[in-house]
Amino acid sequence: MYYVSKALNDAEGRYPEVEKFAYALIIAARKLRPYFQAHTIKVLTDKLLRQILVKPDTSGRLIKWSIELGEYDVKFEARPAIKSQVLADFVRDNTPTECMEEDPSESERESWKLSLDGSSCITGSGAGVVLVSPNGWTLEYALRFGFKAANNKAEWESLIAGLTIAKHLEVQRIEASSDSQLVVGLACGEYEPREDSMAKYLSLFQSLKPAFEVLRVVKIPRAENSRADLLSKLATIGELERNQTVMVDYLDRPTISEVDVMDIDLPHDPNWMTPFINWLKDAILPEDPAEARKLVYRANRFQLRKGILYKRSFLFPWMRCLAPLEADYALREVHEGVCGNHTGGRTLSHKLVRQGYYWPTLHQDAVDLVRRCDKCQRNANISRRPSQPLTSIMPP
Repeated sequence: MYYVSKALNDAEGRYPEVEKFAYALIIAARKLRPYFQAHTIKVLTDKLLRQILVKPDTSGRLIKWSIELGEYDVKFEARPAIKSQVLADFVRDNTPTECMEEDPSESERESWKLSLDGSSCITGSGAGVVLVSPNGWTLEYALRFGFKAANNKAEWESLIAGLTIAKHLEVQRIEASSDSQLVVGLACGEYEPREDSMAKYLSLFQSLKPAFEVLRVVKIPRAENSRADLLSKLATIGELERNQTVMVDYLDRPTISEVDVMDIDLPHDPNWMTPFINWLKDAILPEDPAEARKLVYRANRFQLRKGILYKRSFLFPWMRCLAPLEADYALREVHEGVCGNHTGGRTLSHKLVRQGYYWPTLHQDAVDLVRRCDKCQRNANISRRPSQPLTSIMPP
């Protein structure tokens, strides 16, 4: 099964509806030319493509396409019940075009709802988080603590956990609701922290605020926070381990606990990603005009997000670009790691591509690694073919 797509430019986007369908057939024929030449092609459509392509009074564009399709054995048939056509319609409707403008819907302008609650009892401490999107999608999250935490600390941990999840989901507008008057008062600036732990939690909360365009923390009655309260209580007694609809995590120490970290300055030598990062981040081009023009053209396939370079893929999501040291580690991990099975160079490179990694010399590096691998060479099939063709010697 092959999927063919193309973003229409401004002129192509003004084609009549029927011509767009004919143009889609032409694009498929050009990209899948060997298959069109070797097989009979059945086009399932509810449009009158065959009648339009053979009409003598059609436009010059349609006549040209009709001649181009004439070399193939193309048969048009009425489309039966919609099956795989749903996928084709989905690709067509969701392929971005150059002239497409963002028109955020009303639901995107609304805020996400975050309900949170913490619980502390004899059996342990825990927190519950319920995150609801504007269109009703719900995420339930339970956090079990491996340390003793009072109710106020549990409330803070639930707030920090909920905001961290929302940050990873790239939420921009969010409204957090809690039944803890102390946490809401500290977050809104109505109260001042009197304990060192509350001051640390407040500082951590302030560091998360810039990640959102709008962040509101409101106080609600306990009766309106029943779902988050139930999750926090169930997390304290471990009743959620068998529940497959709620994500459960274990926190062994408070988020404000200080961890000894040793600063290690790793050398960042220039590599193949440096020109792309300089251009996408700071608009810095090489001095050579030819190299600069080539870089700008190639940079259209790359994207820099949060300091990480990604490359556009044809069949997969964005692939993460790796530096030489990261690429060497990824090669060895896939080839001879915990789940590695010492595959060949071609298979190894395809595995890395399917995992979403990219660097320019991926295939050649995979082949070289297999050739240098001692176990691969010792257990490889031994070729019995002579190095030179055999020559018969006639006796005198």
